[in-house]
Amino acid sequence: MKKYLKAKFLNQFLFIVIVLLPVLAGLIFAILYSLGLIGFLNSGFNWLAWNSVLTDFYFWKSIAFSLYVGLVSVSISAIISFLLAFYWHDDLKNGLLSIIIYLPLCFPATVMAFFIFQMLSQSGFISRIFFKIHLTDSISNFPELINDLFGIGIIFTMIALITPFFIILFSTIYQEENINQLSQLSTTLGADKKFIFMNVIVPVIIKKSSVSLILFVIFVMGNYEVPLILGRQNPQMISVAIVQKIQRFNLYDIPKGYTMSLIYVFFLLIILGYVVLKHPNFFKNKS
Repeated sequence: MKKYLKAKFLNQFLFIVIVLLPVLAGLIFAILYSLGLIGFLNSGFNWLAWNSVLTDFYFWKSIAFSLYVGLVSVSISAIISFLLAFYWHDDLKNGLLSIIIYLPLCFPATVMAFFIFQMLSQSGFISRIFFKIHLTDSISNFPELINDLFGIGIIFTMIALITPFFIILFSTIYQEENINQLSQLSTTLGADKKFIFMNVIVPVIIKKSSVSLILFVIFVMGNYEVPLILGRQNPQMISVAIVQKIQRFNLYDIPKGYTMSLIYVFFLLIILGYVVLKHPNFFKNKS
């Protein structure tokens, strides 16, 4: 018992030292910098950076654009992954497919972004094929899918990055929750295939994967490399906008960058807090 308590205390101590303290230190530093208490051009306590950011239309546009990209990417990826995991659930247990599905997870986001750029840009591979088979008059007539207004290139890349993970996740849930047995039981009770799919399979998998879906929306919103390569200056993903403010040579923009990062963190905490209040068991995996 004493060994267990010591191990538990040690784990909690390491978690605080390795995880919580650096995060808290970063937040405190950002708060002090945003309030003008530290920094190269600090002039004492003031709300100038906060007033500037809170009234900046482009900042809120970046938040909205990031949320849009996150929701669309995860939604499309989840639908594709769910259907593939449903139809391939036997093949994903054993055989070559069960190994190949892990390979896309080896590609870093930067590599995938450059690959999508080479494939979908107006001078890319697909554009040249369309030109060769006379579907377009010139490569410049190919639709603008990279650095575009709607973030199509970013969404394509994020889908390519997270779909393999969701396929593995849904396939694992399919096996662990004994979906086949539940389906057979429903059939015995007189349910048809459509009813089983919509009222048994879909609810079980969505409920068990809901936490991962929420976290991946946050992950996509905060991704930096992909929108840096495939995005545009307006609208910007919030991660790119924050880094540009902090790393620019204009020292007056640095407090604004830290303010933007703090508001973004508060925004995510509000979303998570709202979900927890509305659904207290949302983050609890119960059978």
